[in-house]
Amino acid sequence: MKKVYLLALLLSTGSAFAQTEALKAKVSQKADALQPKLVAWRRDFHEHPELGNHETRTADIIAKHLRSLGIDVKTGVAKTGVVGILKGGKPGPVVALRADMDGLPVVERVNLPFASKVKTTFNGTEVGVMHACGHDTHMSILMGVAEVLSGMKNDLHGTVKFIFQPAEEGPPFGEEGGAELMVKEGVLQNPKVDVVFGLHINAQTEVGKITYRPGGTMAAVNDMQIVVKGKQSHGAYPWMSIDPIVVSAQIINALQTIVSRNLNVTENAAVVTIGSINGGNRSNIIPEKVEMMGTLRALSREDEKLLIERVKQIATKTAEAAGATAEVKIPFSVRYPVTYNDPALTAKMLPTLQAAAGARNVAEKPAVTGAEDFSFYQEKVPGLFFFLGGMPKGADVSKTAAHHTPDFYIDESGFSLGVKALCDLTLDYMAGKGK
Repeated sequence: MKKVYLLALLLSTGSAFAQTEALKAKVSQKADALQPKLVAWRRDFHEHPELGNHETRTADIIAKHLRSLGIDVKTGVAKTGVVGILKGGKPGPVVALRADMDGLPVVERVNLPFASKVKTTFNGTEVGVMHACGHDTHMSILMGVAEVLSGMKNDLHGTVKFIFQPAEEGPPFGEEGGAELMVKEGVLQNPKVDVVFGLHINAQTEVGKITYRPGGTMAAVNDMQIVVKGKQSHGAYPWMSIDPIVVSAQIINALQTIVSRNLNVTENAAVVTIGSINGGNRSNIIPEKVEMMGTLRALSREDEKLLIERVKQIATKTAEAAGATAEVKIPFSVRYPVTYNDPALTAKMLPTLQAAAGARNVAEKPAVTGAEDFSFYQEKVPGLFFFLGGMPKGADVSKTAAHHTPDFYIDESGFSLGVKALCDLTLDYMAGKGK
């Protein structure tokens, strides 16, 4: 009897595997056929970018597309977010797939027929707007994934939740937004999400390639404000002052010892950066206070905690030693956790990425000190976030424009690979390979 049961189990498993592979073959064909649509969607989004919490035109296009596919759609999530739910014909897990929607306050300098000429107001200042990080690509790819998977709805062993998220780059000052607000409003519930996958186009990785990293792959980020208060005096009589500019200079220098002397740099990288310093308005007046703004980056929760503690200690004690005071706020307005790829999930899904792109086109990458609010989803459910190549083949990586710059450029030929990768991850996870 036991042998009969085992034989039946093997036949069933083999059949399920064969069915999944057949679906993945269809995915490959459909993704290639979708390439012209992916490019058209991306160019439209690129020409009409919108800043975080203001992605109204973008959200409308996405919602209409999802509804046209028969997907249940909810709009207005976390301000302007769109969530689509595709229920498969068979029971199984809930797989979430995420794309971010917002552009950046950057004036585009790339000579393209679909270059952005949009201008708007950001935090009270008139700015240009540009998809200078590739979110236009992410949306187009996920719209393509929705089209492919909805066409095989009856064969899906589970549910797919498509998350189109606003304000990944951060909401306007004083507002809530992004993945944190999406989670707060219950995007991972009803139905409860079992796993989340996401990708990011990368302008320094050759098109056709995929990179990934298990564990901490992108840094936790905290912005900070340090206000040093001293005693104002005439610049000719510094002995009558408690000079907050000198104190601030001492603090800045001392902060640089945190990474070099307090952190085990053989395990993880970290960054302590002061990005602005403001104090005084005349050459002959020592001011009463100085304000500094900066950013902290760490690749583990433990290192994040260490950085915060040491910044507070150094700033307050250095000021105290000079007779001044220092007020430290961390985070001041923004905190993203570490973008952490669940190691077990990553190991199990790696063969899926290798099959989609070809094993030699998939490589583990070093951690980066940039940040991603995809991390808020990963705090709640296991997740895998990987990078899709967008640099033209044969290009010199040292000469390609970085993300968040006016010259940022993406080769569009690799979009269909992004569709294949996300579809295949979904199908393989539903087939039990990621559990």
